Amino acid sequence: MKKGILCVLLGALISFGLHAQDELPADLEVKPNTELAEIKAINFRQVGEISELEVVLDSNKVAAKKFAVVEDKQVIIDVKGAKASERVMRAFDTSEFSGSVVFVSAYPKPGSTEDMRIAIQLRDNVRSILKRKANRIVLELENRFGVFDQRDMTEAKSFEEKVTDQEVSVGKLNVPKSDTVEDILENLTLSGRKKYIGTRISLNVKDLPVGEILKMIAEASGFNIILTDEIKTLPPLSLNLTNVPWDQALDTILGLNKLVAQKNGIILMVQSLATATQDKQREADAKLLNLKQEPLVTKVFPISYAATEDLMKILTEYLTPERGKVNEDRRTNSLIVKDTPDVIEKIRKIVEVLDTQTPQVLIESRIVEVSESYSRTLGLENGLGLSYDPIGSQAATVGTVGTPLAGTDSGPGFSFNTAGGLIDTTNNGIMNLSISQFGRVFDLNFRLQLLESESKGKIISSPKVVTQNKQEAKLTTSRTEAYLVVNGAGDTATTGAETAEAILELAVTPQITNEGSISLSVKVTKEDFAERVSAQLPPNKTGNSVTTNVLVDNGSTIVIGGVYEYVKRESISGIPYLKDIPILGWLFRNQYNPSTSKREVIIFITPRIINQEEAGLIERS
Repeated sequence: MKKGILCVLLGALISFGLHAQDELPADLEVKPNTELAEIKAINFRQVGEISELEVVLDSNKVAAKKFAVVEDKQVIIDVKGAKASERVMRAFDTSEFSGSVVFVSAYPKPGSTEDMRIAIQLRDNVRSILKRKANRIVLELENRFGVFDQRDMTEAKSFEEKVTDQEVSVGKLNVPKSDTVEDILENLTLSGRKKYIGTRISLNVKDLPVGEILKMIAEASGFNIILTDEIKTLPPLSLNLTNVPWDQALDTILGLNKLVAQKNGIILMVQSLATATQDKQREADAKLLNLKQEPLVTKVFPISYAATEDLMKILTEYLTPERGKVNEDRRTNSLIVKDTPDVIEKIRKIVEVLDTQTPQVLIESRIVEVSESYSRTLGLENGLGLSYDPIGSQAATVGTVGTPLAGTDSGPGFSFNTAGGLIDTTNNGIMNLSISQFGRVFDLNFRLQLLESESKGKIISSPKVVTQNKQEAKLTTSRTEAYLVVNGAGDTATTGAETAEAILELAVTPQITNEGSISLSVKVTKEDFAERVSAQLPPNKTGNSVTTNVLVDNGSTIVIGGVYEYVKRESISGIPYLKDIPILGWLFRNQYNPSTSKREVIIFITPRIINQEEAGLIERS
């Protein structure tokens, strides 16, 4: 009777050990839902040395299951009773991150219309934990092996470990004593940097069979081990290890005897490298045989936007070796694929992702140029001229300007002339005053120059250009002015005309990011003609140029460059001290001529994606 009970219990535990790895963590087990939940979004983020994949749902009553495909370095999540829109199922590349995840793809599970499957492609095999949150399923993955060991492993215990916390022994079946035994076994079987975290043990044996040493380590650690018969044929081993982690001791023994470990849940099967290689080869041969026997189907994929030649190069890598074929029909711009149904389904998803409109970007730029100048001229021109007769003999002499005046030395006579007005704008604001005689002073003549000028200007240029994503566009406009050129000298001199050119050029290459922003490589050049000095000389030119790389949100405006110039000039020269006398100082200094000029150039850029819906960047409303 007791023997029968032990057999039943042993069978139950072995069955549990074989199937525990396929169970869900306890916090993800839910009852089946009669209505399909909808996956609203799939978000990816990297938090320190942990990558998180978040599946957002509109319901909390959804079951999920994960399993790893070690050969393909993939983690698969099956979400039961769920659906998703085409927008959510779009694959996205995460290889720019430094973590372990390089690509994420969601699609309906093959053979089921009510389940969704999410495939996570890894750089290398790492450990992962599936968690449940409110209306969310979160998959945490290590970015390097051992990250999970640095935090509280109580939260990270898998379903298998939680149900085996109690120490139970039936025959030779050991129950793990370590809370982290699952991670220790992962360390021994997965690639990547190893960090030993097992309980420290000491081994001092001489000429002991390898199988017995492995059993000692199993007893000390509490994990389950299966040894093949070939382990018994290995030569005895002598070891003297003191205070080392038991997983490091196990890894050392495996390496010394060319053994490999294969993990199955919390059970570790140890066999020789040669046997493991043969098993892998037989498994690969069986897969290849199944592929050779699987019937082929043919499907035509109409291509709308992508180049069929480029797609053929990509799809060739996914065809079944020696069986799959892909051809193009240029007349209808289609691809004809012949392969197994699974491969055809995979290619269909690739074509759906790649055959979309190329995003087009409208780049608007505005170049604003504002100028302002101010100048003032105040002072005597050509100084002051006068004659003085102390005797008064010239009293009756006529002045040089104005009507002759007769009289004595006490009779004044003068002439006032503004040359056409009080302010003579044609002669730079010069006011003339001549006095023929005033007492004994005669021929008094001076020219007073008073002028104030102010000018303001604003020039706006707005070039626009449309281009495809990652394609350079260039817009150039030019303006010319002619000037005379004299060739030769004397009688053989000839006069011709040449032209000078001022250009306005916008060269830009946009790149749309996965977040919807636009990275721009921009070069803007603006030239213009300055004031002409002479018709015989080439016109002076001014120019502004900026070359930069910026990141701009779609439809936003950014200032990519600007120049501000402020010039103030003021010079006074004359006879020291005398030039500073009020009013009379004008006679001993040059004209007071201060000037101020301001100039500002600002360049604005506004990129806008004009076919977001058609390119699949946003959902159609």
